[in-house]
Amino acid sequence: MTTTPTPRSWRAWWPAAPTIDGTEALRIAAGAALGLFISGGVCLLAGIGSVWLVAPLGASAVLVFGLPSSPLAQPWAVVAGNTVSALVGVALLRLVPWPLPAAALAVGGAIALMVALRCLHPPGGAVALLTVLIGAHDWQFAFFPVFANSLLLVAVGVFYNRMTGRAYPHVAHPPPAPVRRFSDADIDAVLARHNMLMHTPRDELRDLLEEAEVQAHGRRLRELRCADIMSHNPVTAEHSTTLPAAWAMLRQHDVKALPVVDAMRQVVGIVTQADFMRDARVDVLEGPGGKPRWQVRTELTPGSEGPAVVGQIMSRRVRVASHDRSLADVVPIFSETGHHHIPVIGPDGALVGILTQTDVVRALRQFADPLPASA
Repeated sequence: MTTTPTPRSWRAWWPAAPTIDGTEALRIAAGAALGLFISGGVCLLAGIGSVWLVAPLGASAVLVFGLPSSPLAQPWAVVAGNTVSALVGVALLRLVPWPLPAAALAVGGAIALMVALRCLHPPGGAVALLTVLIGAHDWQFAFFPVFANSLLLVAVGVFYNRMTGRAYPHVAHPPPAPVRRFSDADIDAVLARHNMLMHTPRDELRDLLEEAEVQAHGRRLRELRCADIMSHNPVTAEHSTTLPAAWAMLRQHDVKALPVVDAMRQVVGIVTQADFMRDARVDVLEGPGGKPRWQVRTELTPGSEGPAVVGQIMSRRVRVASHDRSLADVVPIFSETGHHHIPVIGPDGALVGILTQTDVVRALRQFADPLPASA
């Protein structure tokens, strides 16, 4: 019984959009054309043999100019991979009299030898196949045109890629100094577990992963709102709350700041432990175990007049944040302005929560806690 593919399943076969723009595509195309023109032209002028340009070199050009950082496109892979494959093709053509098994064994043997010599180059398989199909019995075929074509293509690739801002050959650069969430050893372990070849060298893969992680952190910071991480139903004081009562609330609820609200829960100020230390008379008594115990009197410091209430010592200029404000906008307030507490207000301006440094740190640790890189 057969099933008819649904439109959604057909879409899975459609390739993803390219990640390069038109300028980069033109750079690759022009480089490949130039590389093949020079490689074939030099060999044609040399006039050593009847074949002056092998077809698989077109695939080599795609790698050299389109993926210059790929391990499959490096000079050793291109030159040795193509040449070794041609030698295997000639050998199998001489040893096996039947074209089909000779072609199949040539490709398989070329792949095995390229892997062993660390010069795996996909067009090498095509070189081995071509060698058998055209009946190239002469060992010279491996050196001219295959070796000569490959060497010339690599030479043009080195010059052209560097002139157009691409490093070739690719030289692995050391990891950056800052602590990362993963190490090179972690990447190697994952690649070994999957047991598969990668077009991207490890150092570039590492850089891409780190950049993607930074991008993801920034996106999640922008998506996370104050309402998602704030402390709800904060303890509050009023303008007329006495200092001992306010101090008792700070101690009882183990908080360091009290938003001061009016009858409509509009924020009119904030009072912190620092305000008490600065403006109220605080006595330090010895508590159990010799630990200090703070006691607030009902009066203010000498020279102050009126009843000792919160309204006299609170900070009236309060930085507030709306409940739907992005965490990315709030973090700089904590890190750059010295704020430790930010009252959070709802759509009507009424207090709905308070955001503290602890809340922010707790949220950041959920997805941005760096792990030491292993040695």
